[in-house]
Amino acid sequence: MTHPYIPNAEPGVRAEMLAAVGAESVEEFYADIPADLRLARPLNLPEPFVSEPDLVRHMEGLLAKNQRALSFLGHGAYAHYVPAVCDEVNTRSEFLTAYAGEPYEDHGRFQALFEYVSMMGELLEMDVVNVPTYDGFQAAGTAIRMACRYTGRNRVLVHSAISADLMSKLRDFLSHDIDIVTGAAGTEVEVDDSFAAIFVETPDVFGRVETRGRELADLAHAHGALLVVSTDPISLGVLAPPAAYGADIVCGDIQSLGMHPSYGGGHAGYIATHDHQPLVAEFPSRLFGIAPTKVPGEYGFGDVYYDRTSFAHREEGKEWVGTASALWGITAGVYLALMGPQGMKELGETVLARTRYAMDALGAHVTVLHGGDVHFREFAIEVPSARELLDGLRERDIFGGVALDDRTVLVCVTECHSIDDIDRLAAAVKEVLA
Repeated sequence: MTHPYIPNAEPGVRAEMLAAVGAESVEEFYADIPADLRLARPLNLPEPFVSEPDLVRHMEGLLAKNQRALSFLGHGAYAHYVPAVCDEVNTRSEFLTAYAGEPYEDHGRFQALFEYVSMMGELLEMDVVNVPTYDGFQAAGTAIRMACRYTGRNRVLVHSAISADLMSKLRDFLSHDIDIVTGAAGTEVEVDDSFAAIFVETPDVFGRVETRGRELADLAHAHGALLVVSTDPISLGVLAPPAAYGADIVCGDIQSLGMHPSYGGGHAGYIATHDHQPLVAEFPSRLFGIAPTKVPGEYGFGDVYYDRTSFAHREEGKEWVGTASALWGITAGVYLALMGPQGMKELGETVLARTRYAMDALGAHVTVLHGGDVHFREFAIEVPSARELLDGLRERDIFGGVALDDRTVLVCVTECHSIDDIDRLAAAVKEVLA
């Protein structure tokens, strides 16, 4: 179908492009996508609107369908409090409209990103932090690839219980040339000299905090492998950073640092290492630093070690990196500067306490899984029917959590939940199950 606003939609141009790559049809490019995930009909779109008021009325009608409710949803997108100053800064036109965070007129953007990576480095106790990737899933895949390139090996052990979505991303991003081995947390792990890395997520998919970090680091290092840890930086005001127990590469998502969960948006990923040149050389993404200028006493901010990136190597790059999420890096920098070390500590303590309170409150009515472990922000409950429980809670204007399977529900609690909110959830769960 030819469309005037879609480049290369004209049939003759499409035929030339297919011939150039040796493909019979566009369908060849989607052959590995399961048929049940592909749309076999045209999109159900309205007729074009001829006036702006009509478009506004249509959009307001769609937005009116949103349901406002008490939410305990998490599982990768978290409703932490977003200070107003975060939105004030990231909606400034020189940041908001920039391509890849690259405004043509620099209004302190390089310094803003330098301040972000500096604060992240302090929080993580690492020396080098990248300009954000698309999201934490990409950061995890890239961190594992860095470990494989560094060690010259192609096997990785995924030790934690991680989400199905993250595992899907890792398999999609890695499995054509990297062997992914899975192992359950708390079990004995057989690692040999063929492994490039042990990958750990903490908190894991059930919200459990990993307590075997030093043991896993020693295991990895004994076989010349690296320990790669994925963690949410919002937990590090109260939990030890992975570097403290021997992690070589740390990665994760920064959505919790001043970003609203928004229809799949508001995500960006970070990767961090120590200042070890052979490992830093494996970063495919941009790094920002500070350097003196020709003027005595004056300093500037800009790219560091640029010639290792795909921007410099083009098709010869070790890994492709495109439009990044620099806007969210600036946002996270604003959040970290506003919170400070004491604010992050108080936030972490609050989330830990509210999580335990919610586990105890719900534990009076359902089975709380892994109740003896330390949890941060999330925990899982076992019920007769996850669907029936969540449907019943929605009827009471509560989004009670995310169903992990037919009987398991993941519940998320942040600093935005009051004790009254948690008590309301517990009472509603008791009522629905009764």
